[in-house]
Amino acid sequence: MAVRQALGRGLQLGRALLLRFTAKPGPAYGWGRPERPGPAAGWCRGERPGQAAGPGAEPRKLGLGLPERYRFFRQSVAGLAARLQRQFVVRARGGLGPGGRAVFLAFGLGLGLIEEKQAEGRRAASACQEIQSIFTQKNKLLPDPLDTGRSQGFQLEEYLIGRPLGKGCSAAVYEATMPVLPRKLEVAKNLRLLPGRGPDTIPRDEEEDRTPRDSVFPLAIKMMWNISAGSSSEAIFSTMSQELVPASRVALAGEYGAVACRKPERGPKQLAPHPNIIRVFRAFTSSVPLLPGALADYPAVLPPCLHPEGLGHRRTLFLVMKNYPCTLRQYLRVNTPGPRLATMMTLQLLEGVDHLVQQGVAHRDLKSDNILVELDADGCPWLVITDFGCCLADERIGLQLPFTSFYVDRGGNGCLMAPEVSTACPGPKAVIDYSKADAWAVGALAYEIFGLPNPFYGQGKAPFESRSYQEAQLPALPMSVPLDMRQLVRSLLQRDVSKRPSARVAANVLHLSLWGEHTLALKNLKLDKMIGWLLQQSAATLLANSLTKKSCVETKMKMLFLANLEFEALCHAALLLCSWRAAL
Repeated sequence: MAVRQALGRGLQLGRALLLRFTAKPGPAYGWGRPERPGPAAGWCRGERPGQAAGPGAEPRKLGLGLPERYRFFRQSVAGLAARLQRQFVVRARGGLGPGGRAVFLAFGLGLGLIEEKQAEGRRAASACQEIQSIFTQKNKLLPDPLDTGRSQGFQLEEYLIGRPLGKGCSAAVYEATMPVLPRKLEVAKNLRLLPGRGPDTIPRDEEEDRTPRDSVFPLAIKMMWNISAGSSSEAIFSTMSQELVPASRVALAGEYGAVACRKPERGPKQLAPHPNIIRVFRAFTSSVPLLPGALADYPAVLPPCLHPEGLGHRRTLFLVMKNYPCTLRQYLRVNTPGPRLATMMTLQLLEGVDHLVQQGVAHRDLKSDNILVELDADGCPWLVITDFGCCLADERIGLQLPFTSFYVDRGGNGCLMAPEVSTACPGPKAVIDYSKADAWAVGALAYEIFGLPNPFYGQGKAPFESRSYQEAQLPALPMSVPLDMRQLVRSLLQRDVSKRPSARVAANVLHLSLWGEHTLALKNLKLDKMIGWLLQQSAATLLANSLTKKSCVETKMKMLFLANLEFEALCHAALLLCSWRAAL
């Protein structure tokens, strides 16, 4: 039946082409008037079935309605059809023999099969677009805990600062809250601490262990160390602008908003919100206070008025964010996630990296210390990428960094630097492509998530470096790790960038492996079945999200997958899975 339908469709197209080449001069068939209605018409980007294509429409939206990338293929098929039709017309005057009929029959069958495949692809692409539009609206922005007062939170004196959470090479982070918020006012009164002329801090001997700290201190304040930025707010924001890339619009509406008006239009990008990317709720400058542990942990970066031997300036940048319980490194020290849970954790990192790539940002410092973790109601970890101080986020160059000399900053964390970055040689026209560098780092971090030492941290006398390693030297993941995950890690760590999958394709591989194991088996990999599976997943995810007030990690991951659904990337991921399984 399928062959008969394809043959009938091919003969209809052949007859249409015959009329086109034998009719009197005039408007070309299908180009001067609306298309003949049918399920395959108008199913390209942004159109709906039955939509007419007028005279002013673009060429790619006419005829067979193929996307732009298939225009050459379509014209090639049309040219072949035209030659066959001219031969057919010439021979028809003298009678068509068996050979000519066979040629025309083969032509009709081939053209019909091509048209059926194209129509199937258009239906699949359109369904993916519809699903994507639905779940893009369902993925709501992260809540701002300071929403009660948009003009509040831009002064350090408004915050109650607790104990230190950690420090790095450029900043220290403290837990904090705003006691003026109604929910925190009673807690602050019980602790006998209210904001005064300076930021209040909780002495260690007055801490109440009975009170959960994440409820008392829902915020974290990051104090940057100012050694060379000067003391003016404009200079501080200009020098530390990379830290503001994940800042929300409200965060930039205070003091920074006034400074930004005097800055050039082209500058660092601001990321759109994403559940796996940290959000900065407030950004402001203030005088450096003497916070708990400062004299012991970072005396050299304090201003001279606080420490005689300090080298820091009197004023610096403060960032207010959500307070997360721990980093990924701290979580993995006391927890050993199972294979499925570890796969979902790796998937979250790939979703975050894909969002960065789509926004034209490269993190360039991915490591377990720069990934924060919180747990859902079931104890499943949710990962968030933070610390953008080394990121590449330039409107002018995107992800292509001109590498004219060794003085150009390649980014932080040399151990997890992708081979194309670590081996780059400077030159007048040299460029470092960061489009897949963070995805490579996720492949290296997968070893830590699955309970193995990271091979690129160099243990022993023979360090395993990204500059010189060979793919055959990569240690094997345990057999308990799913096959698809093992193959994906190998694929992400390929030295050849052209063979390495993008973060989007890699994320789709894990999505298909986690949720579509039985439906998308090798023998059943067909577009119609894939679309049916996507529709089932969409309905189930919408139902699960509506039944619970706070979605679990698995539901949120499915919503992200459906919100980022792209037909080409999905097909690429499915083909990768098929090739890996067929090789066994």
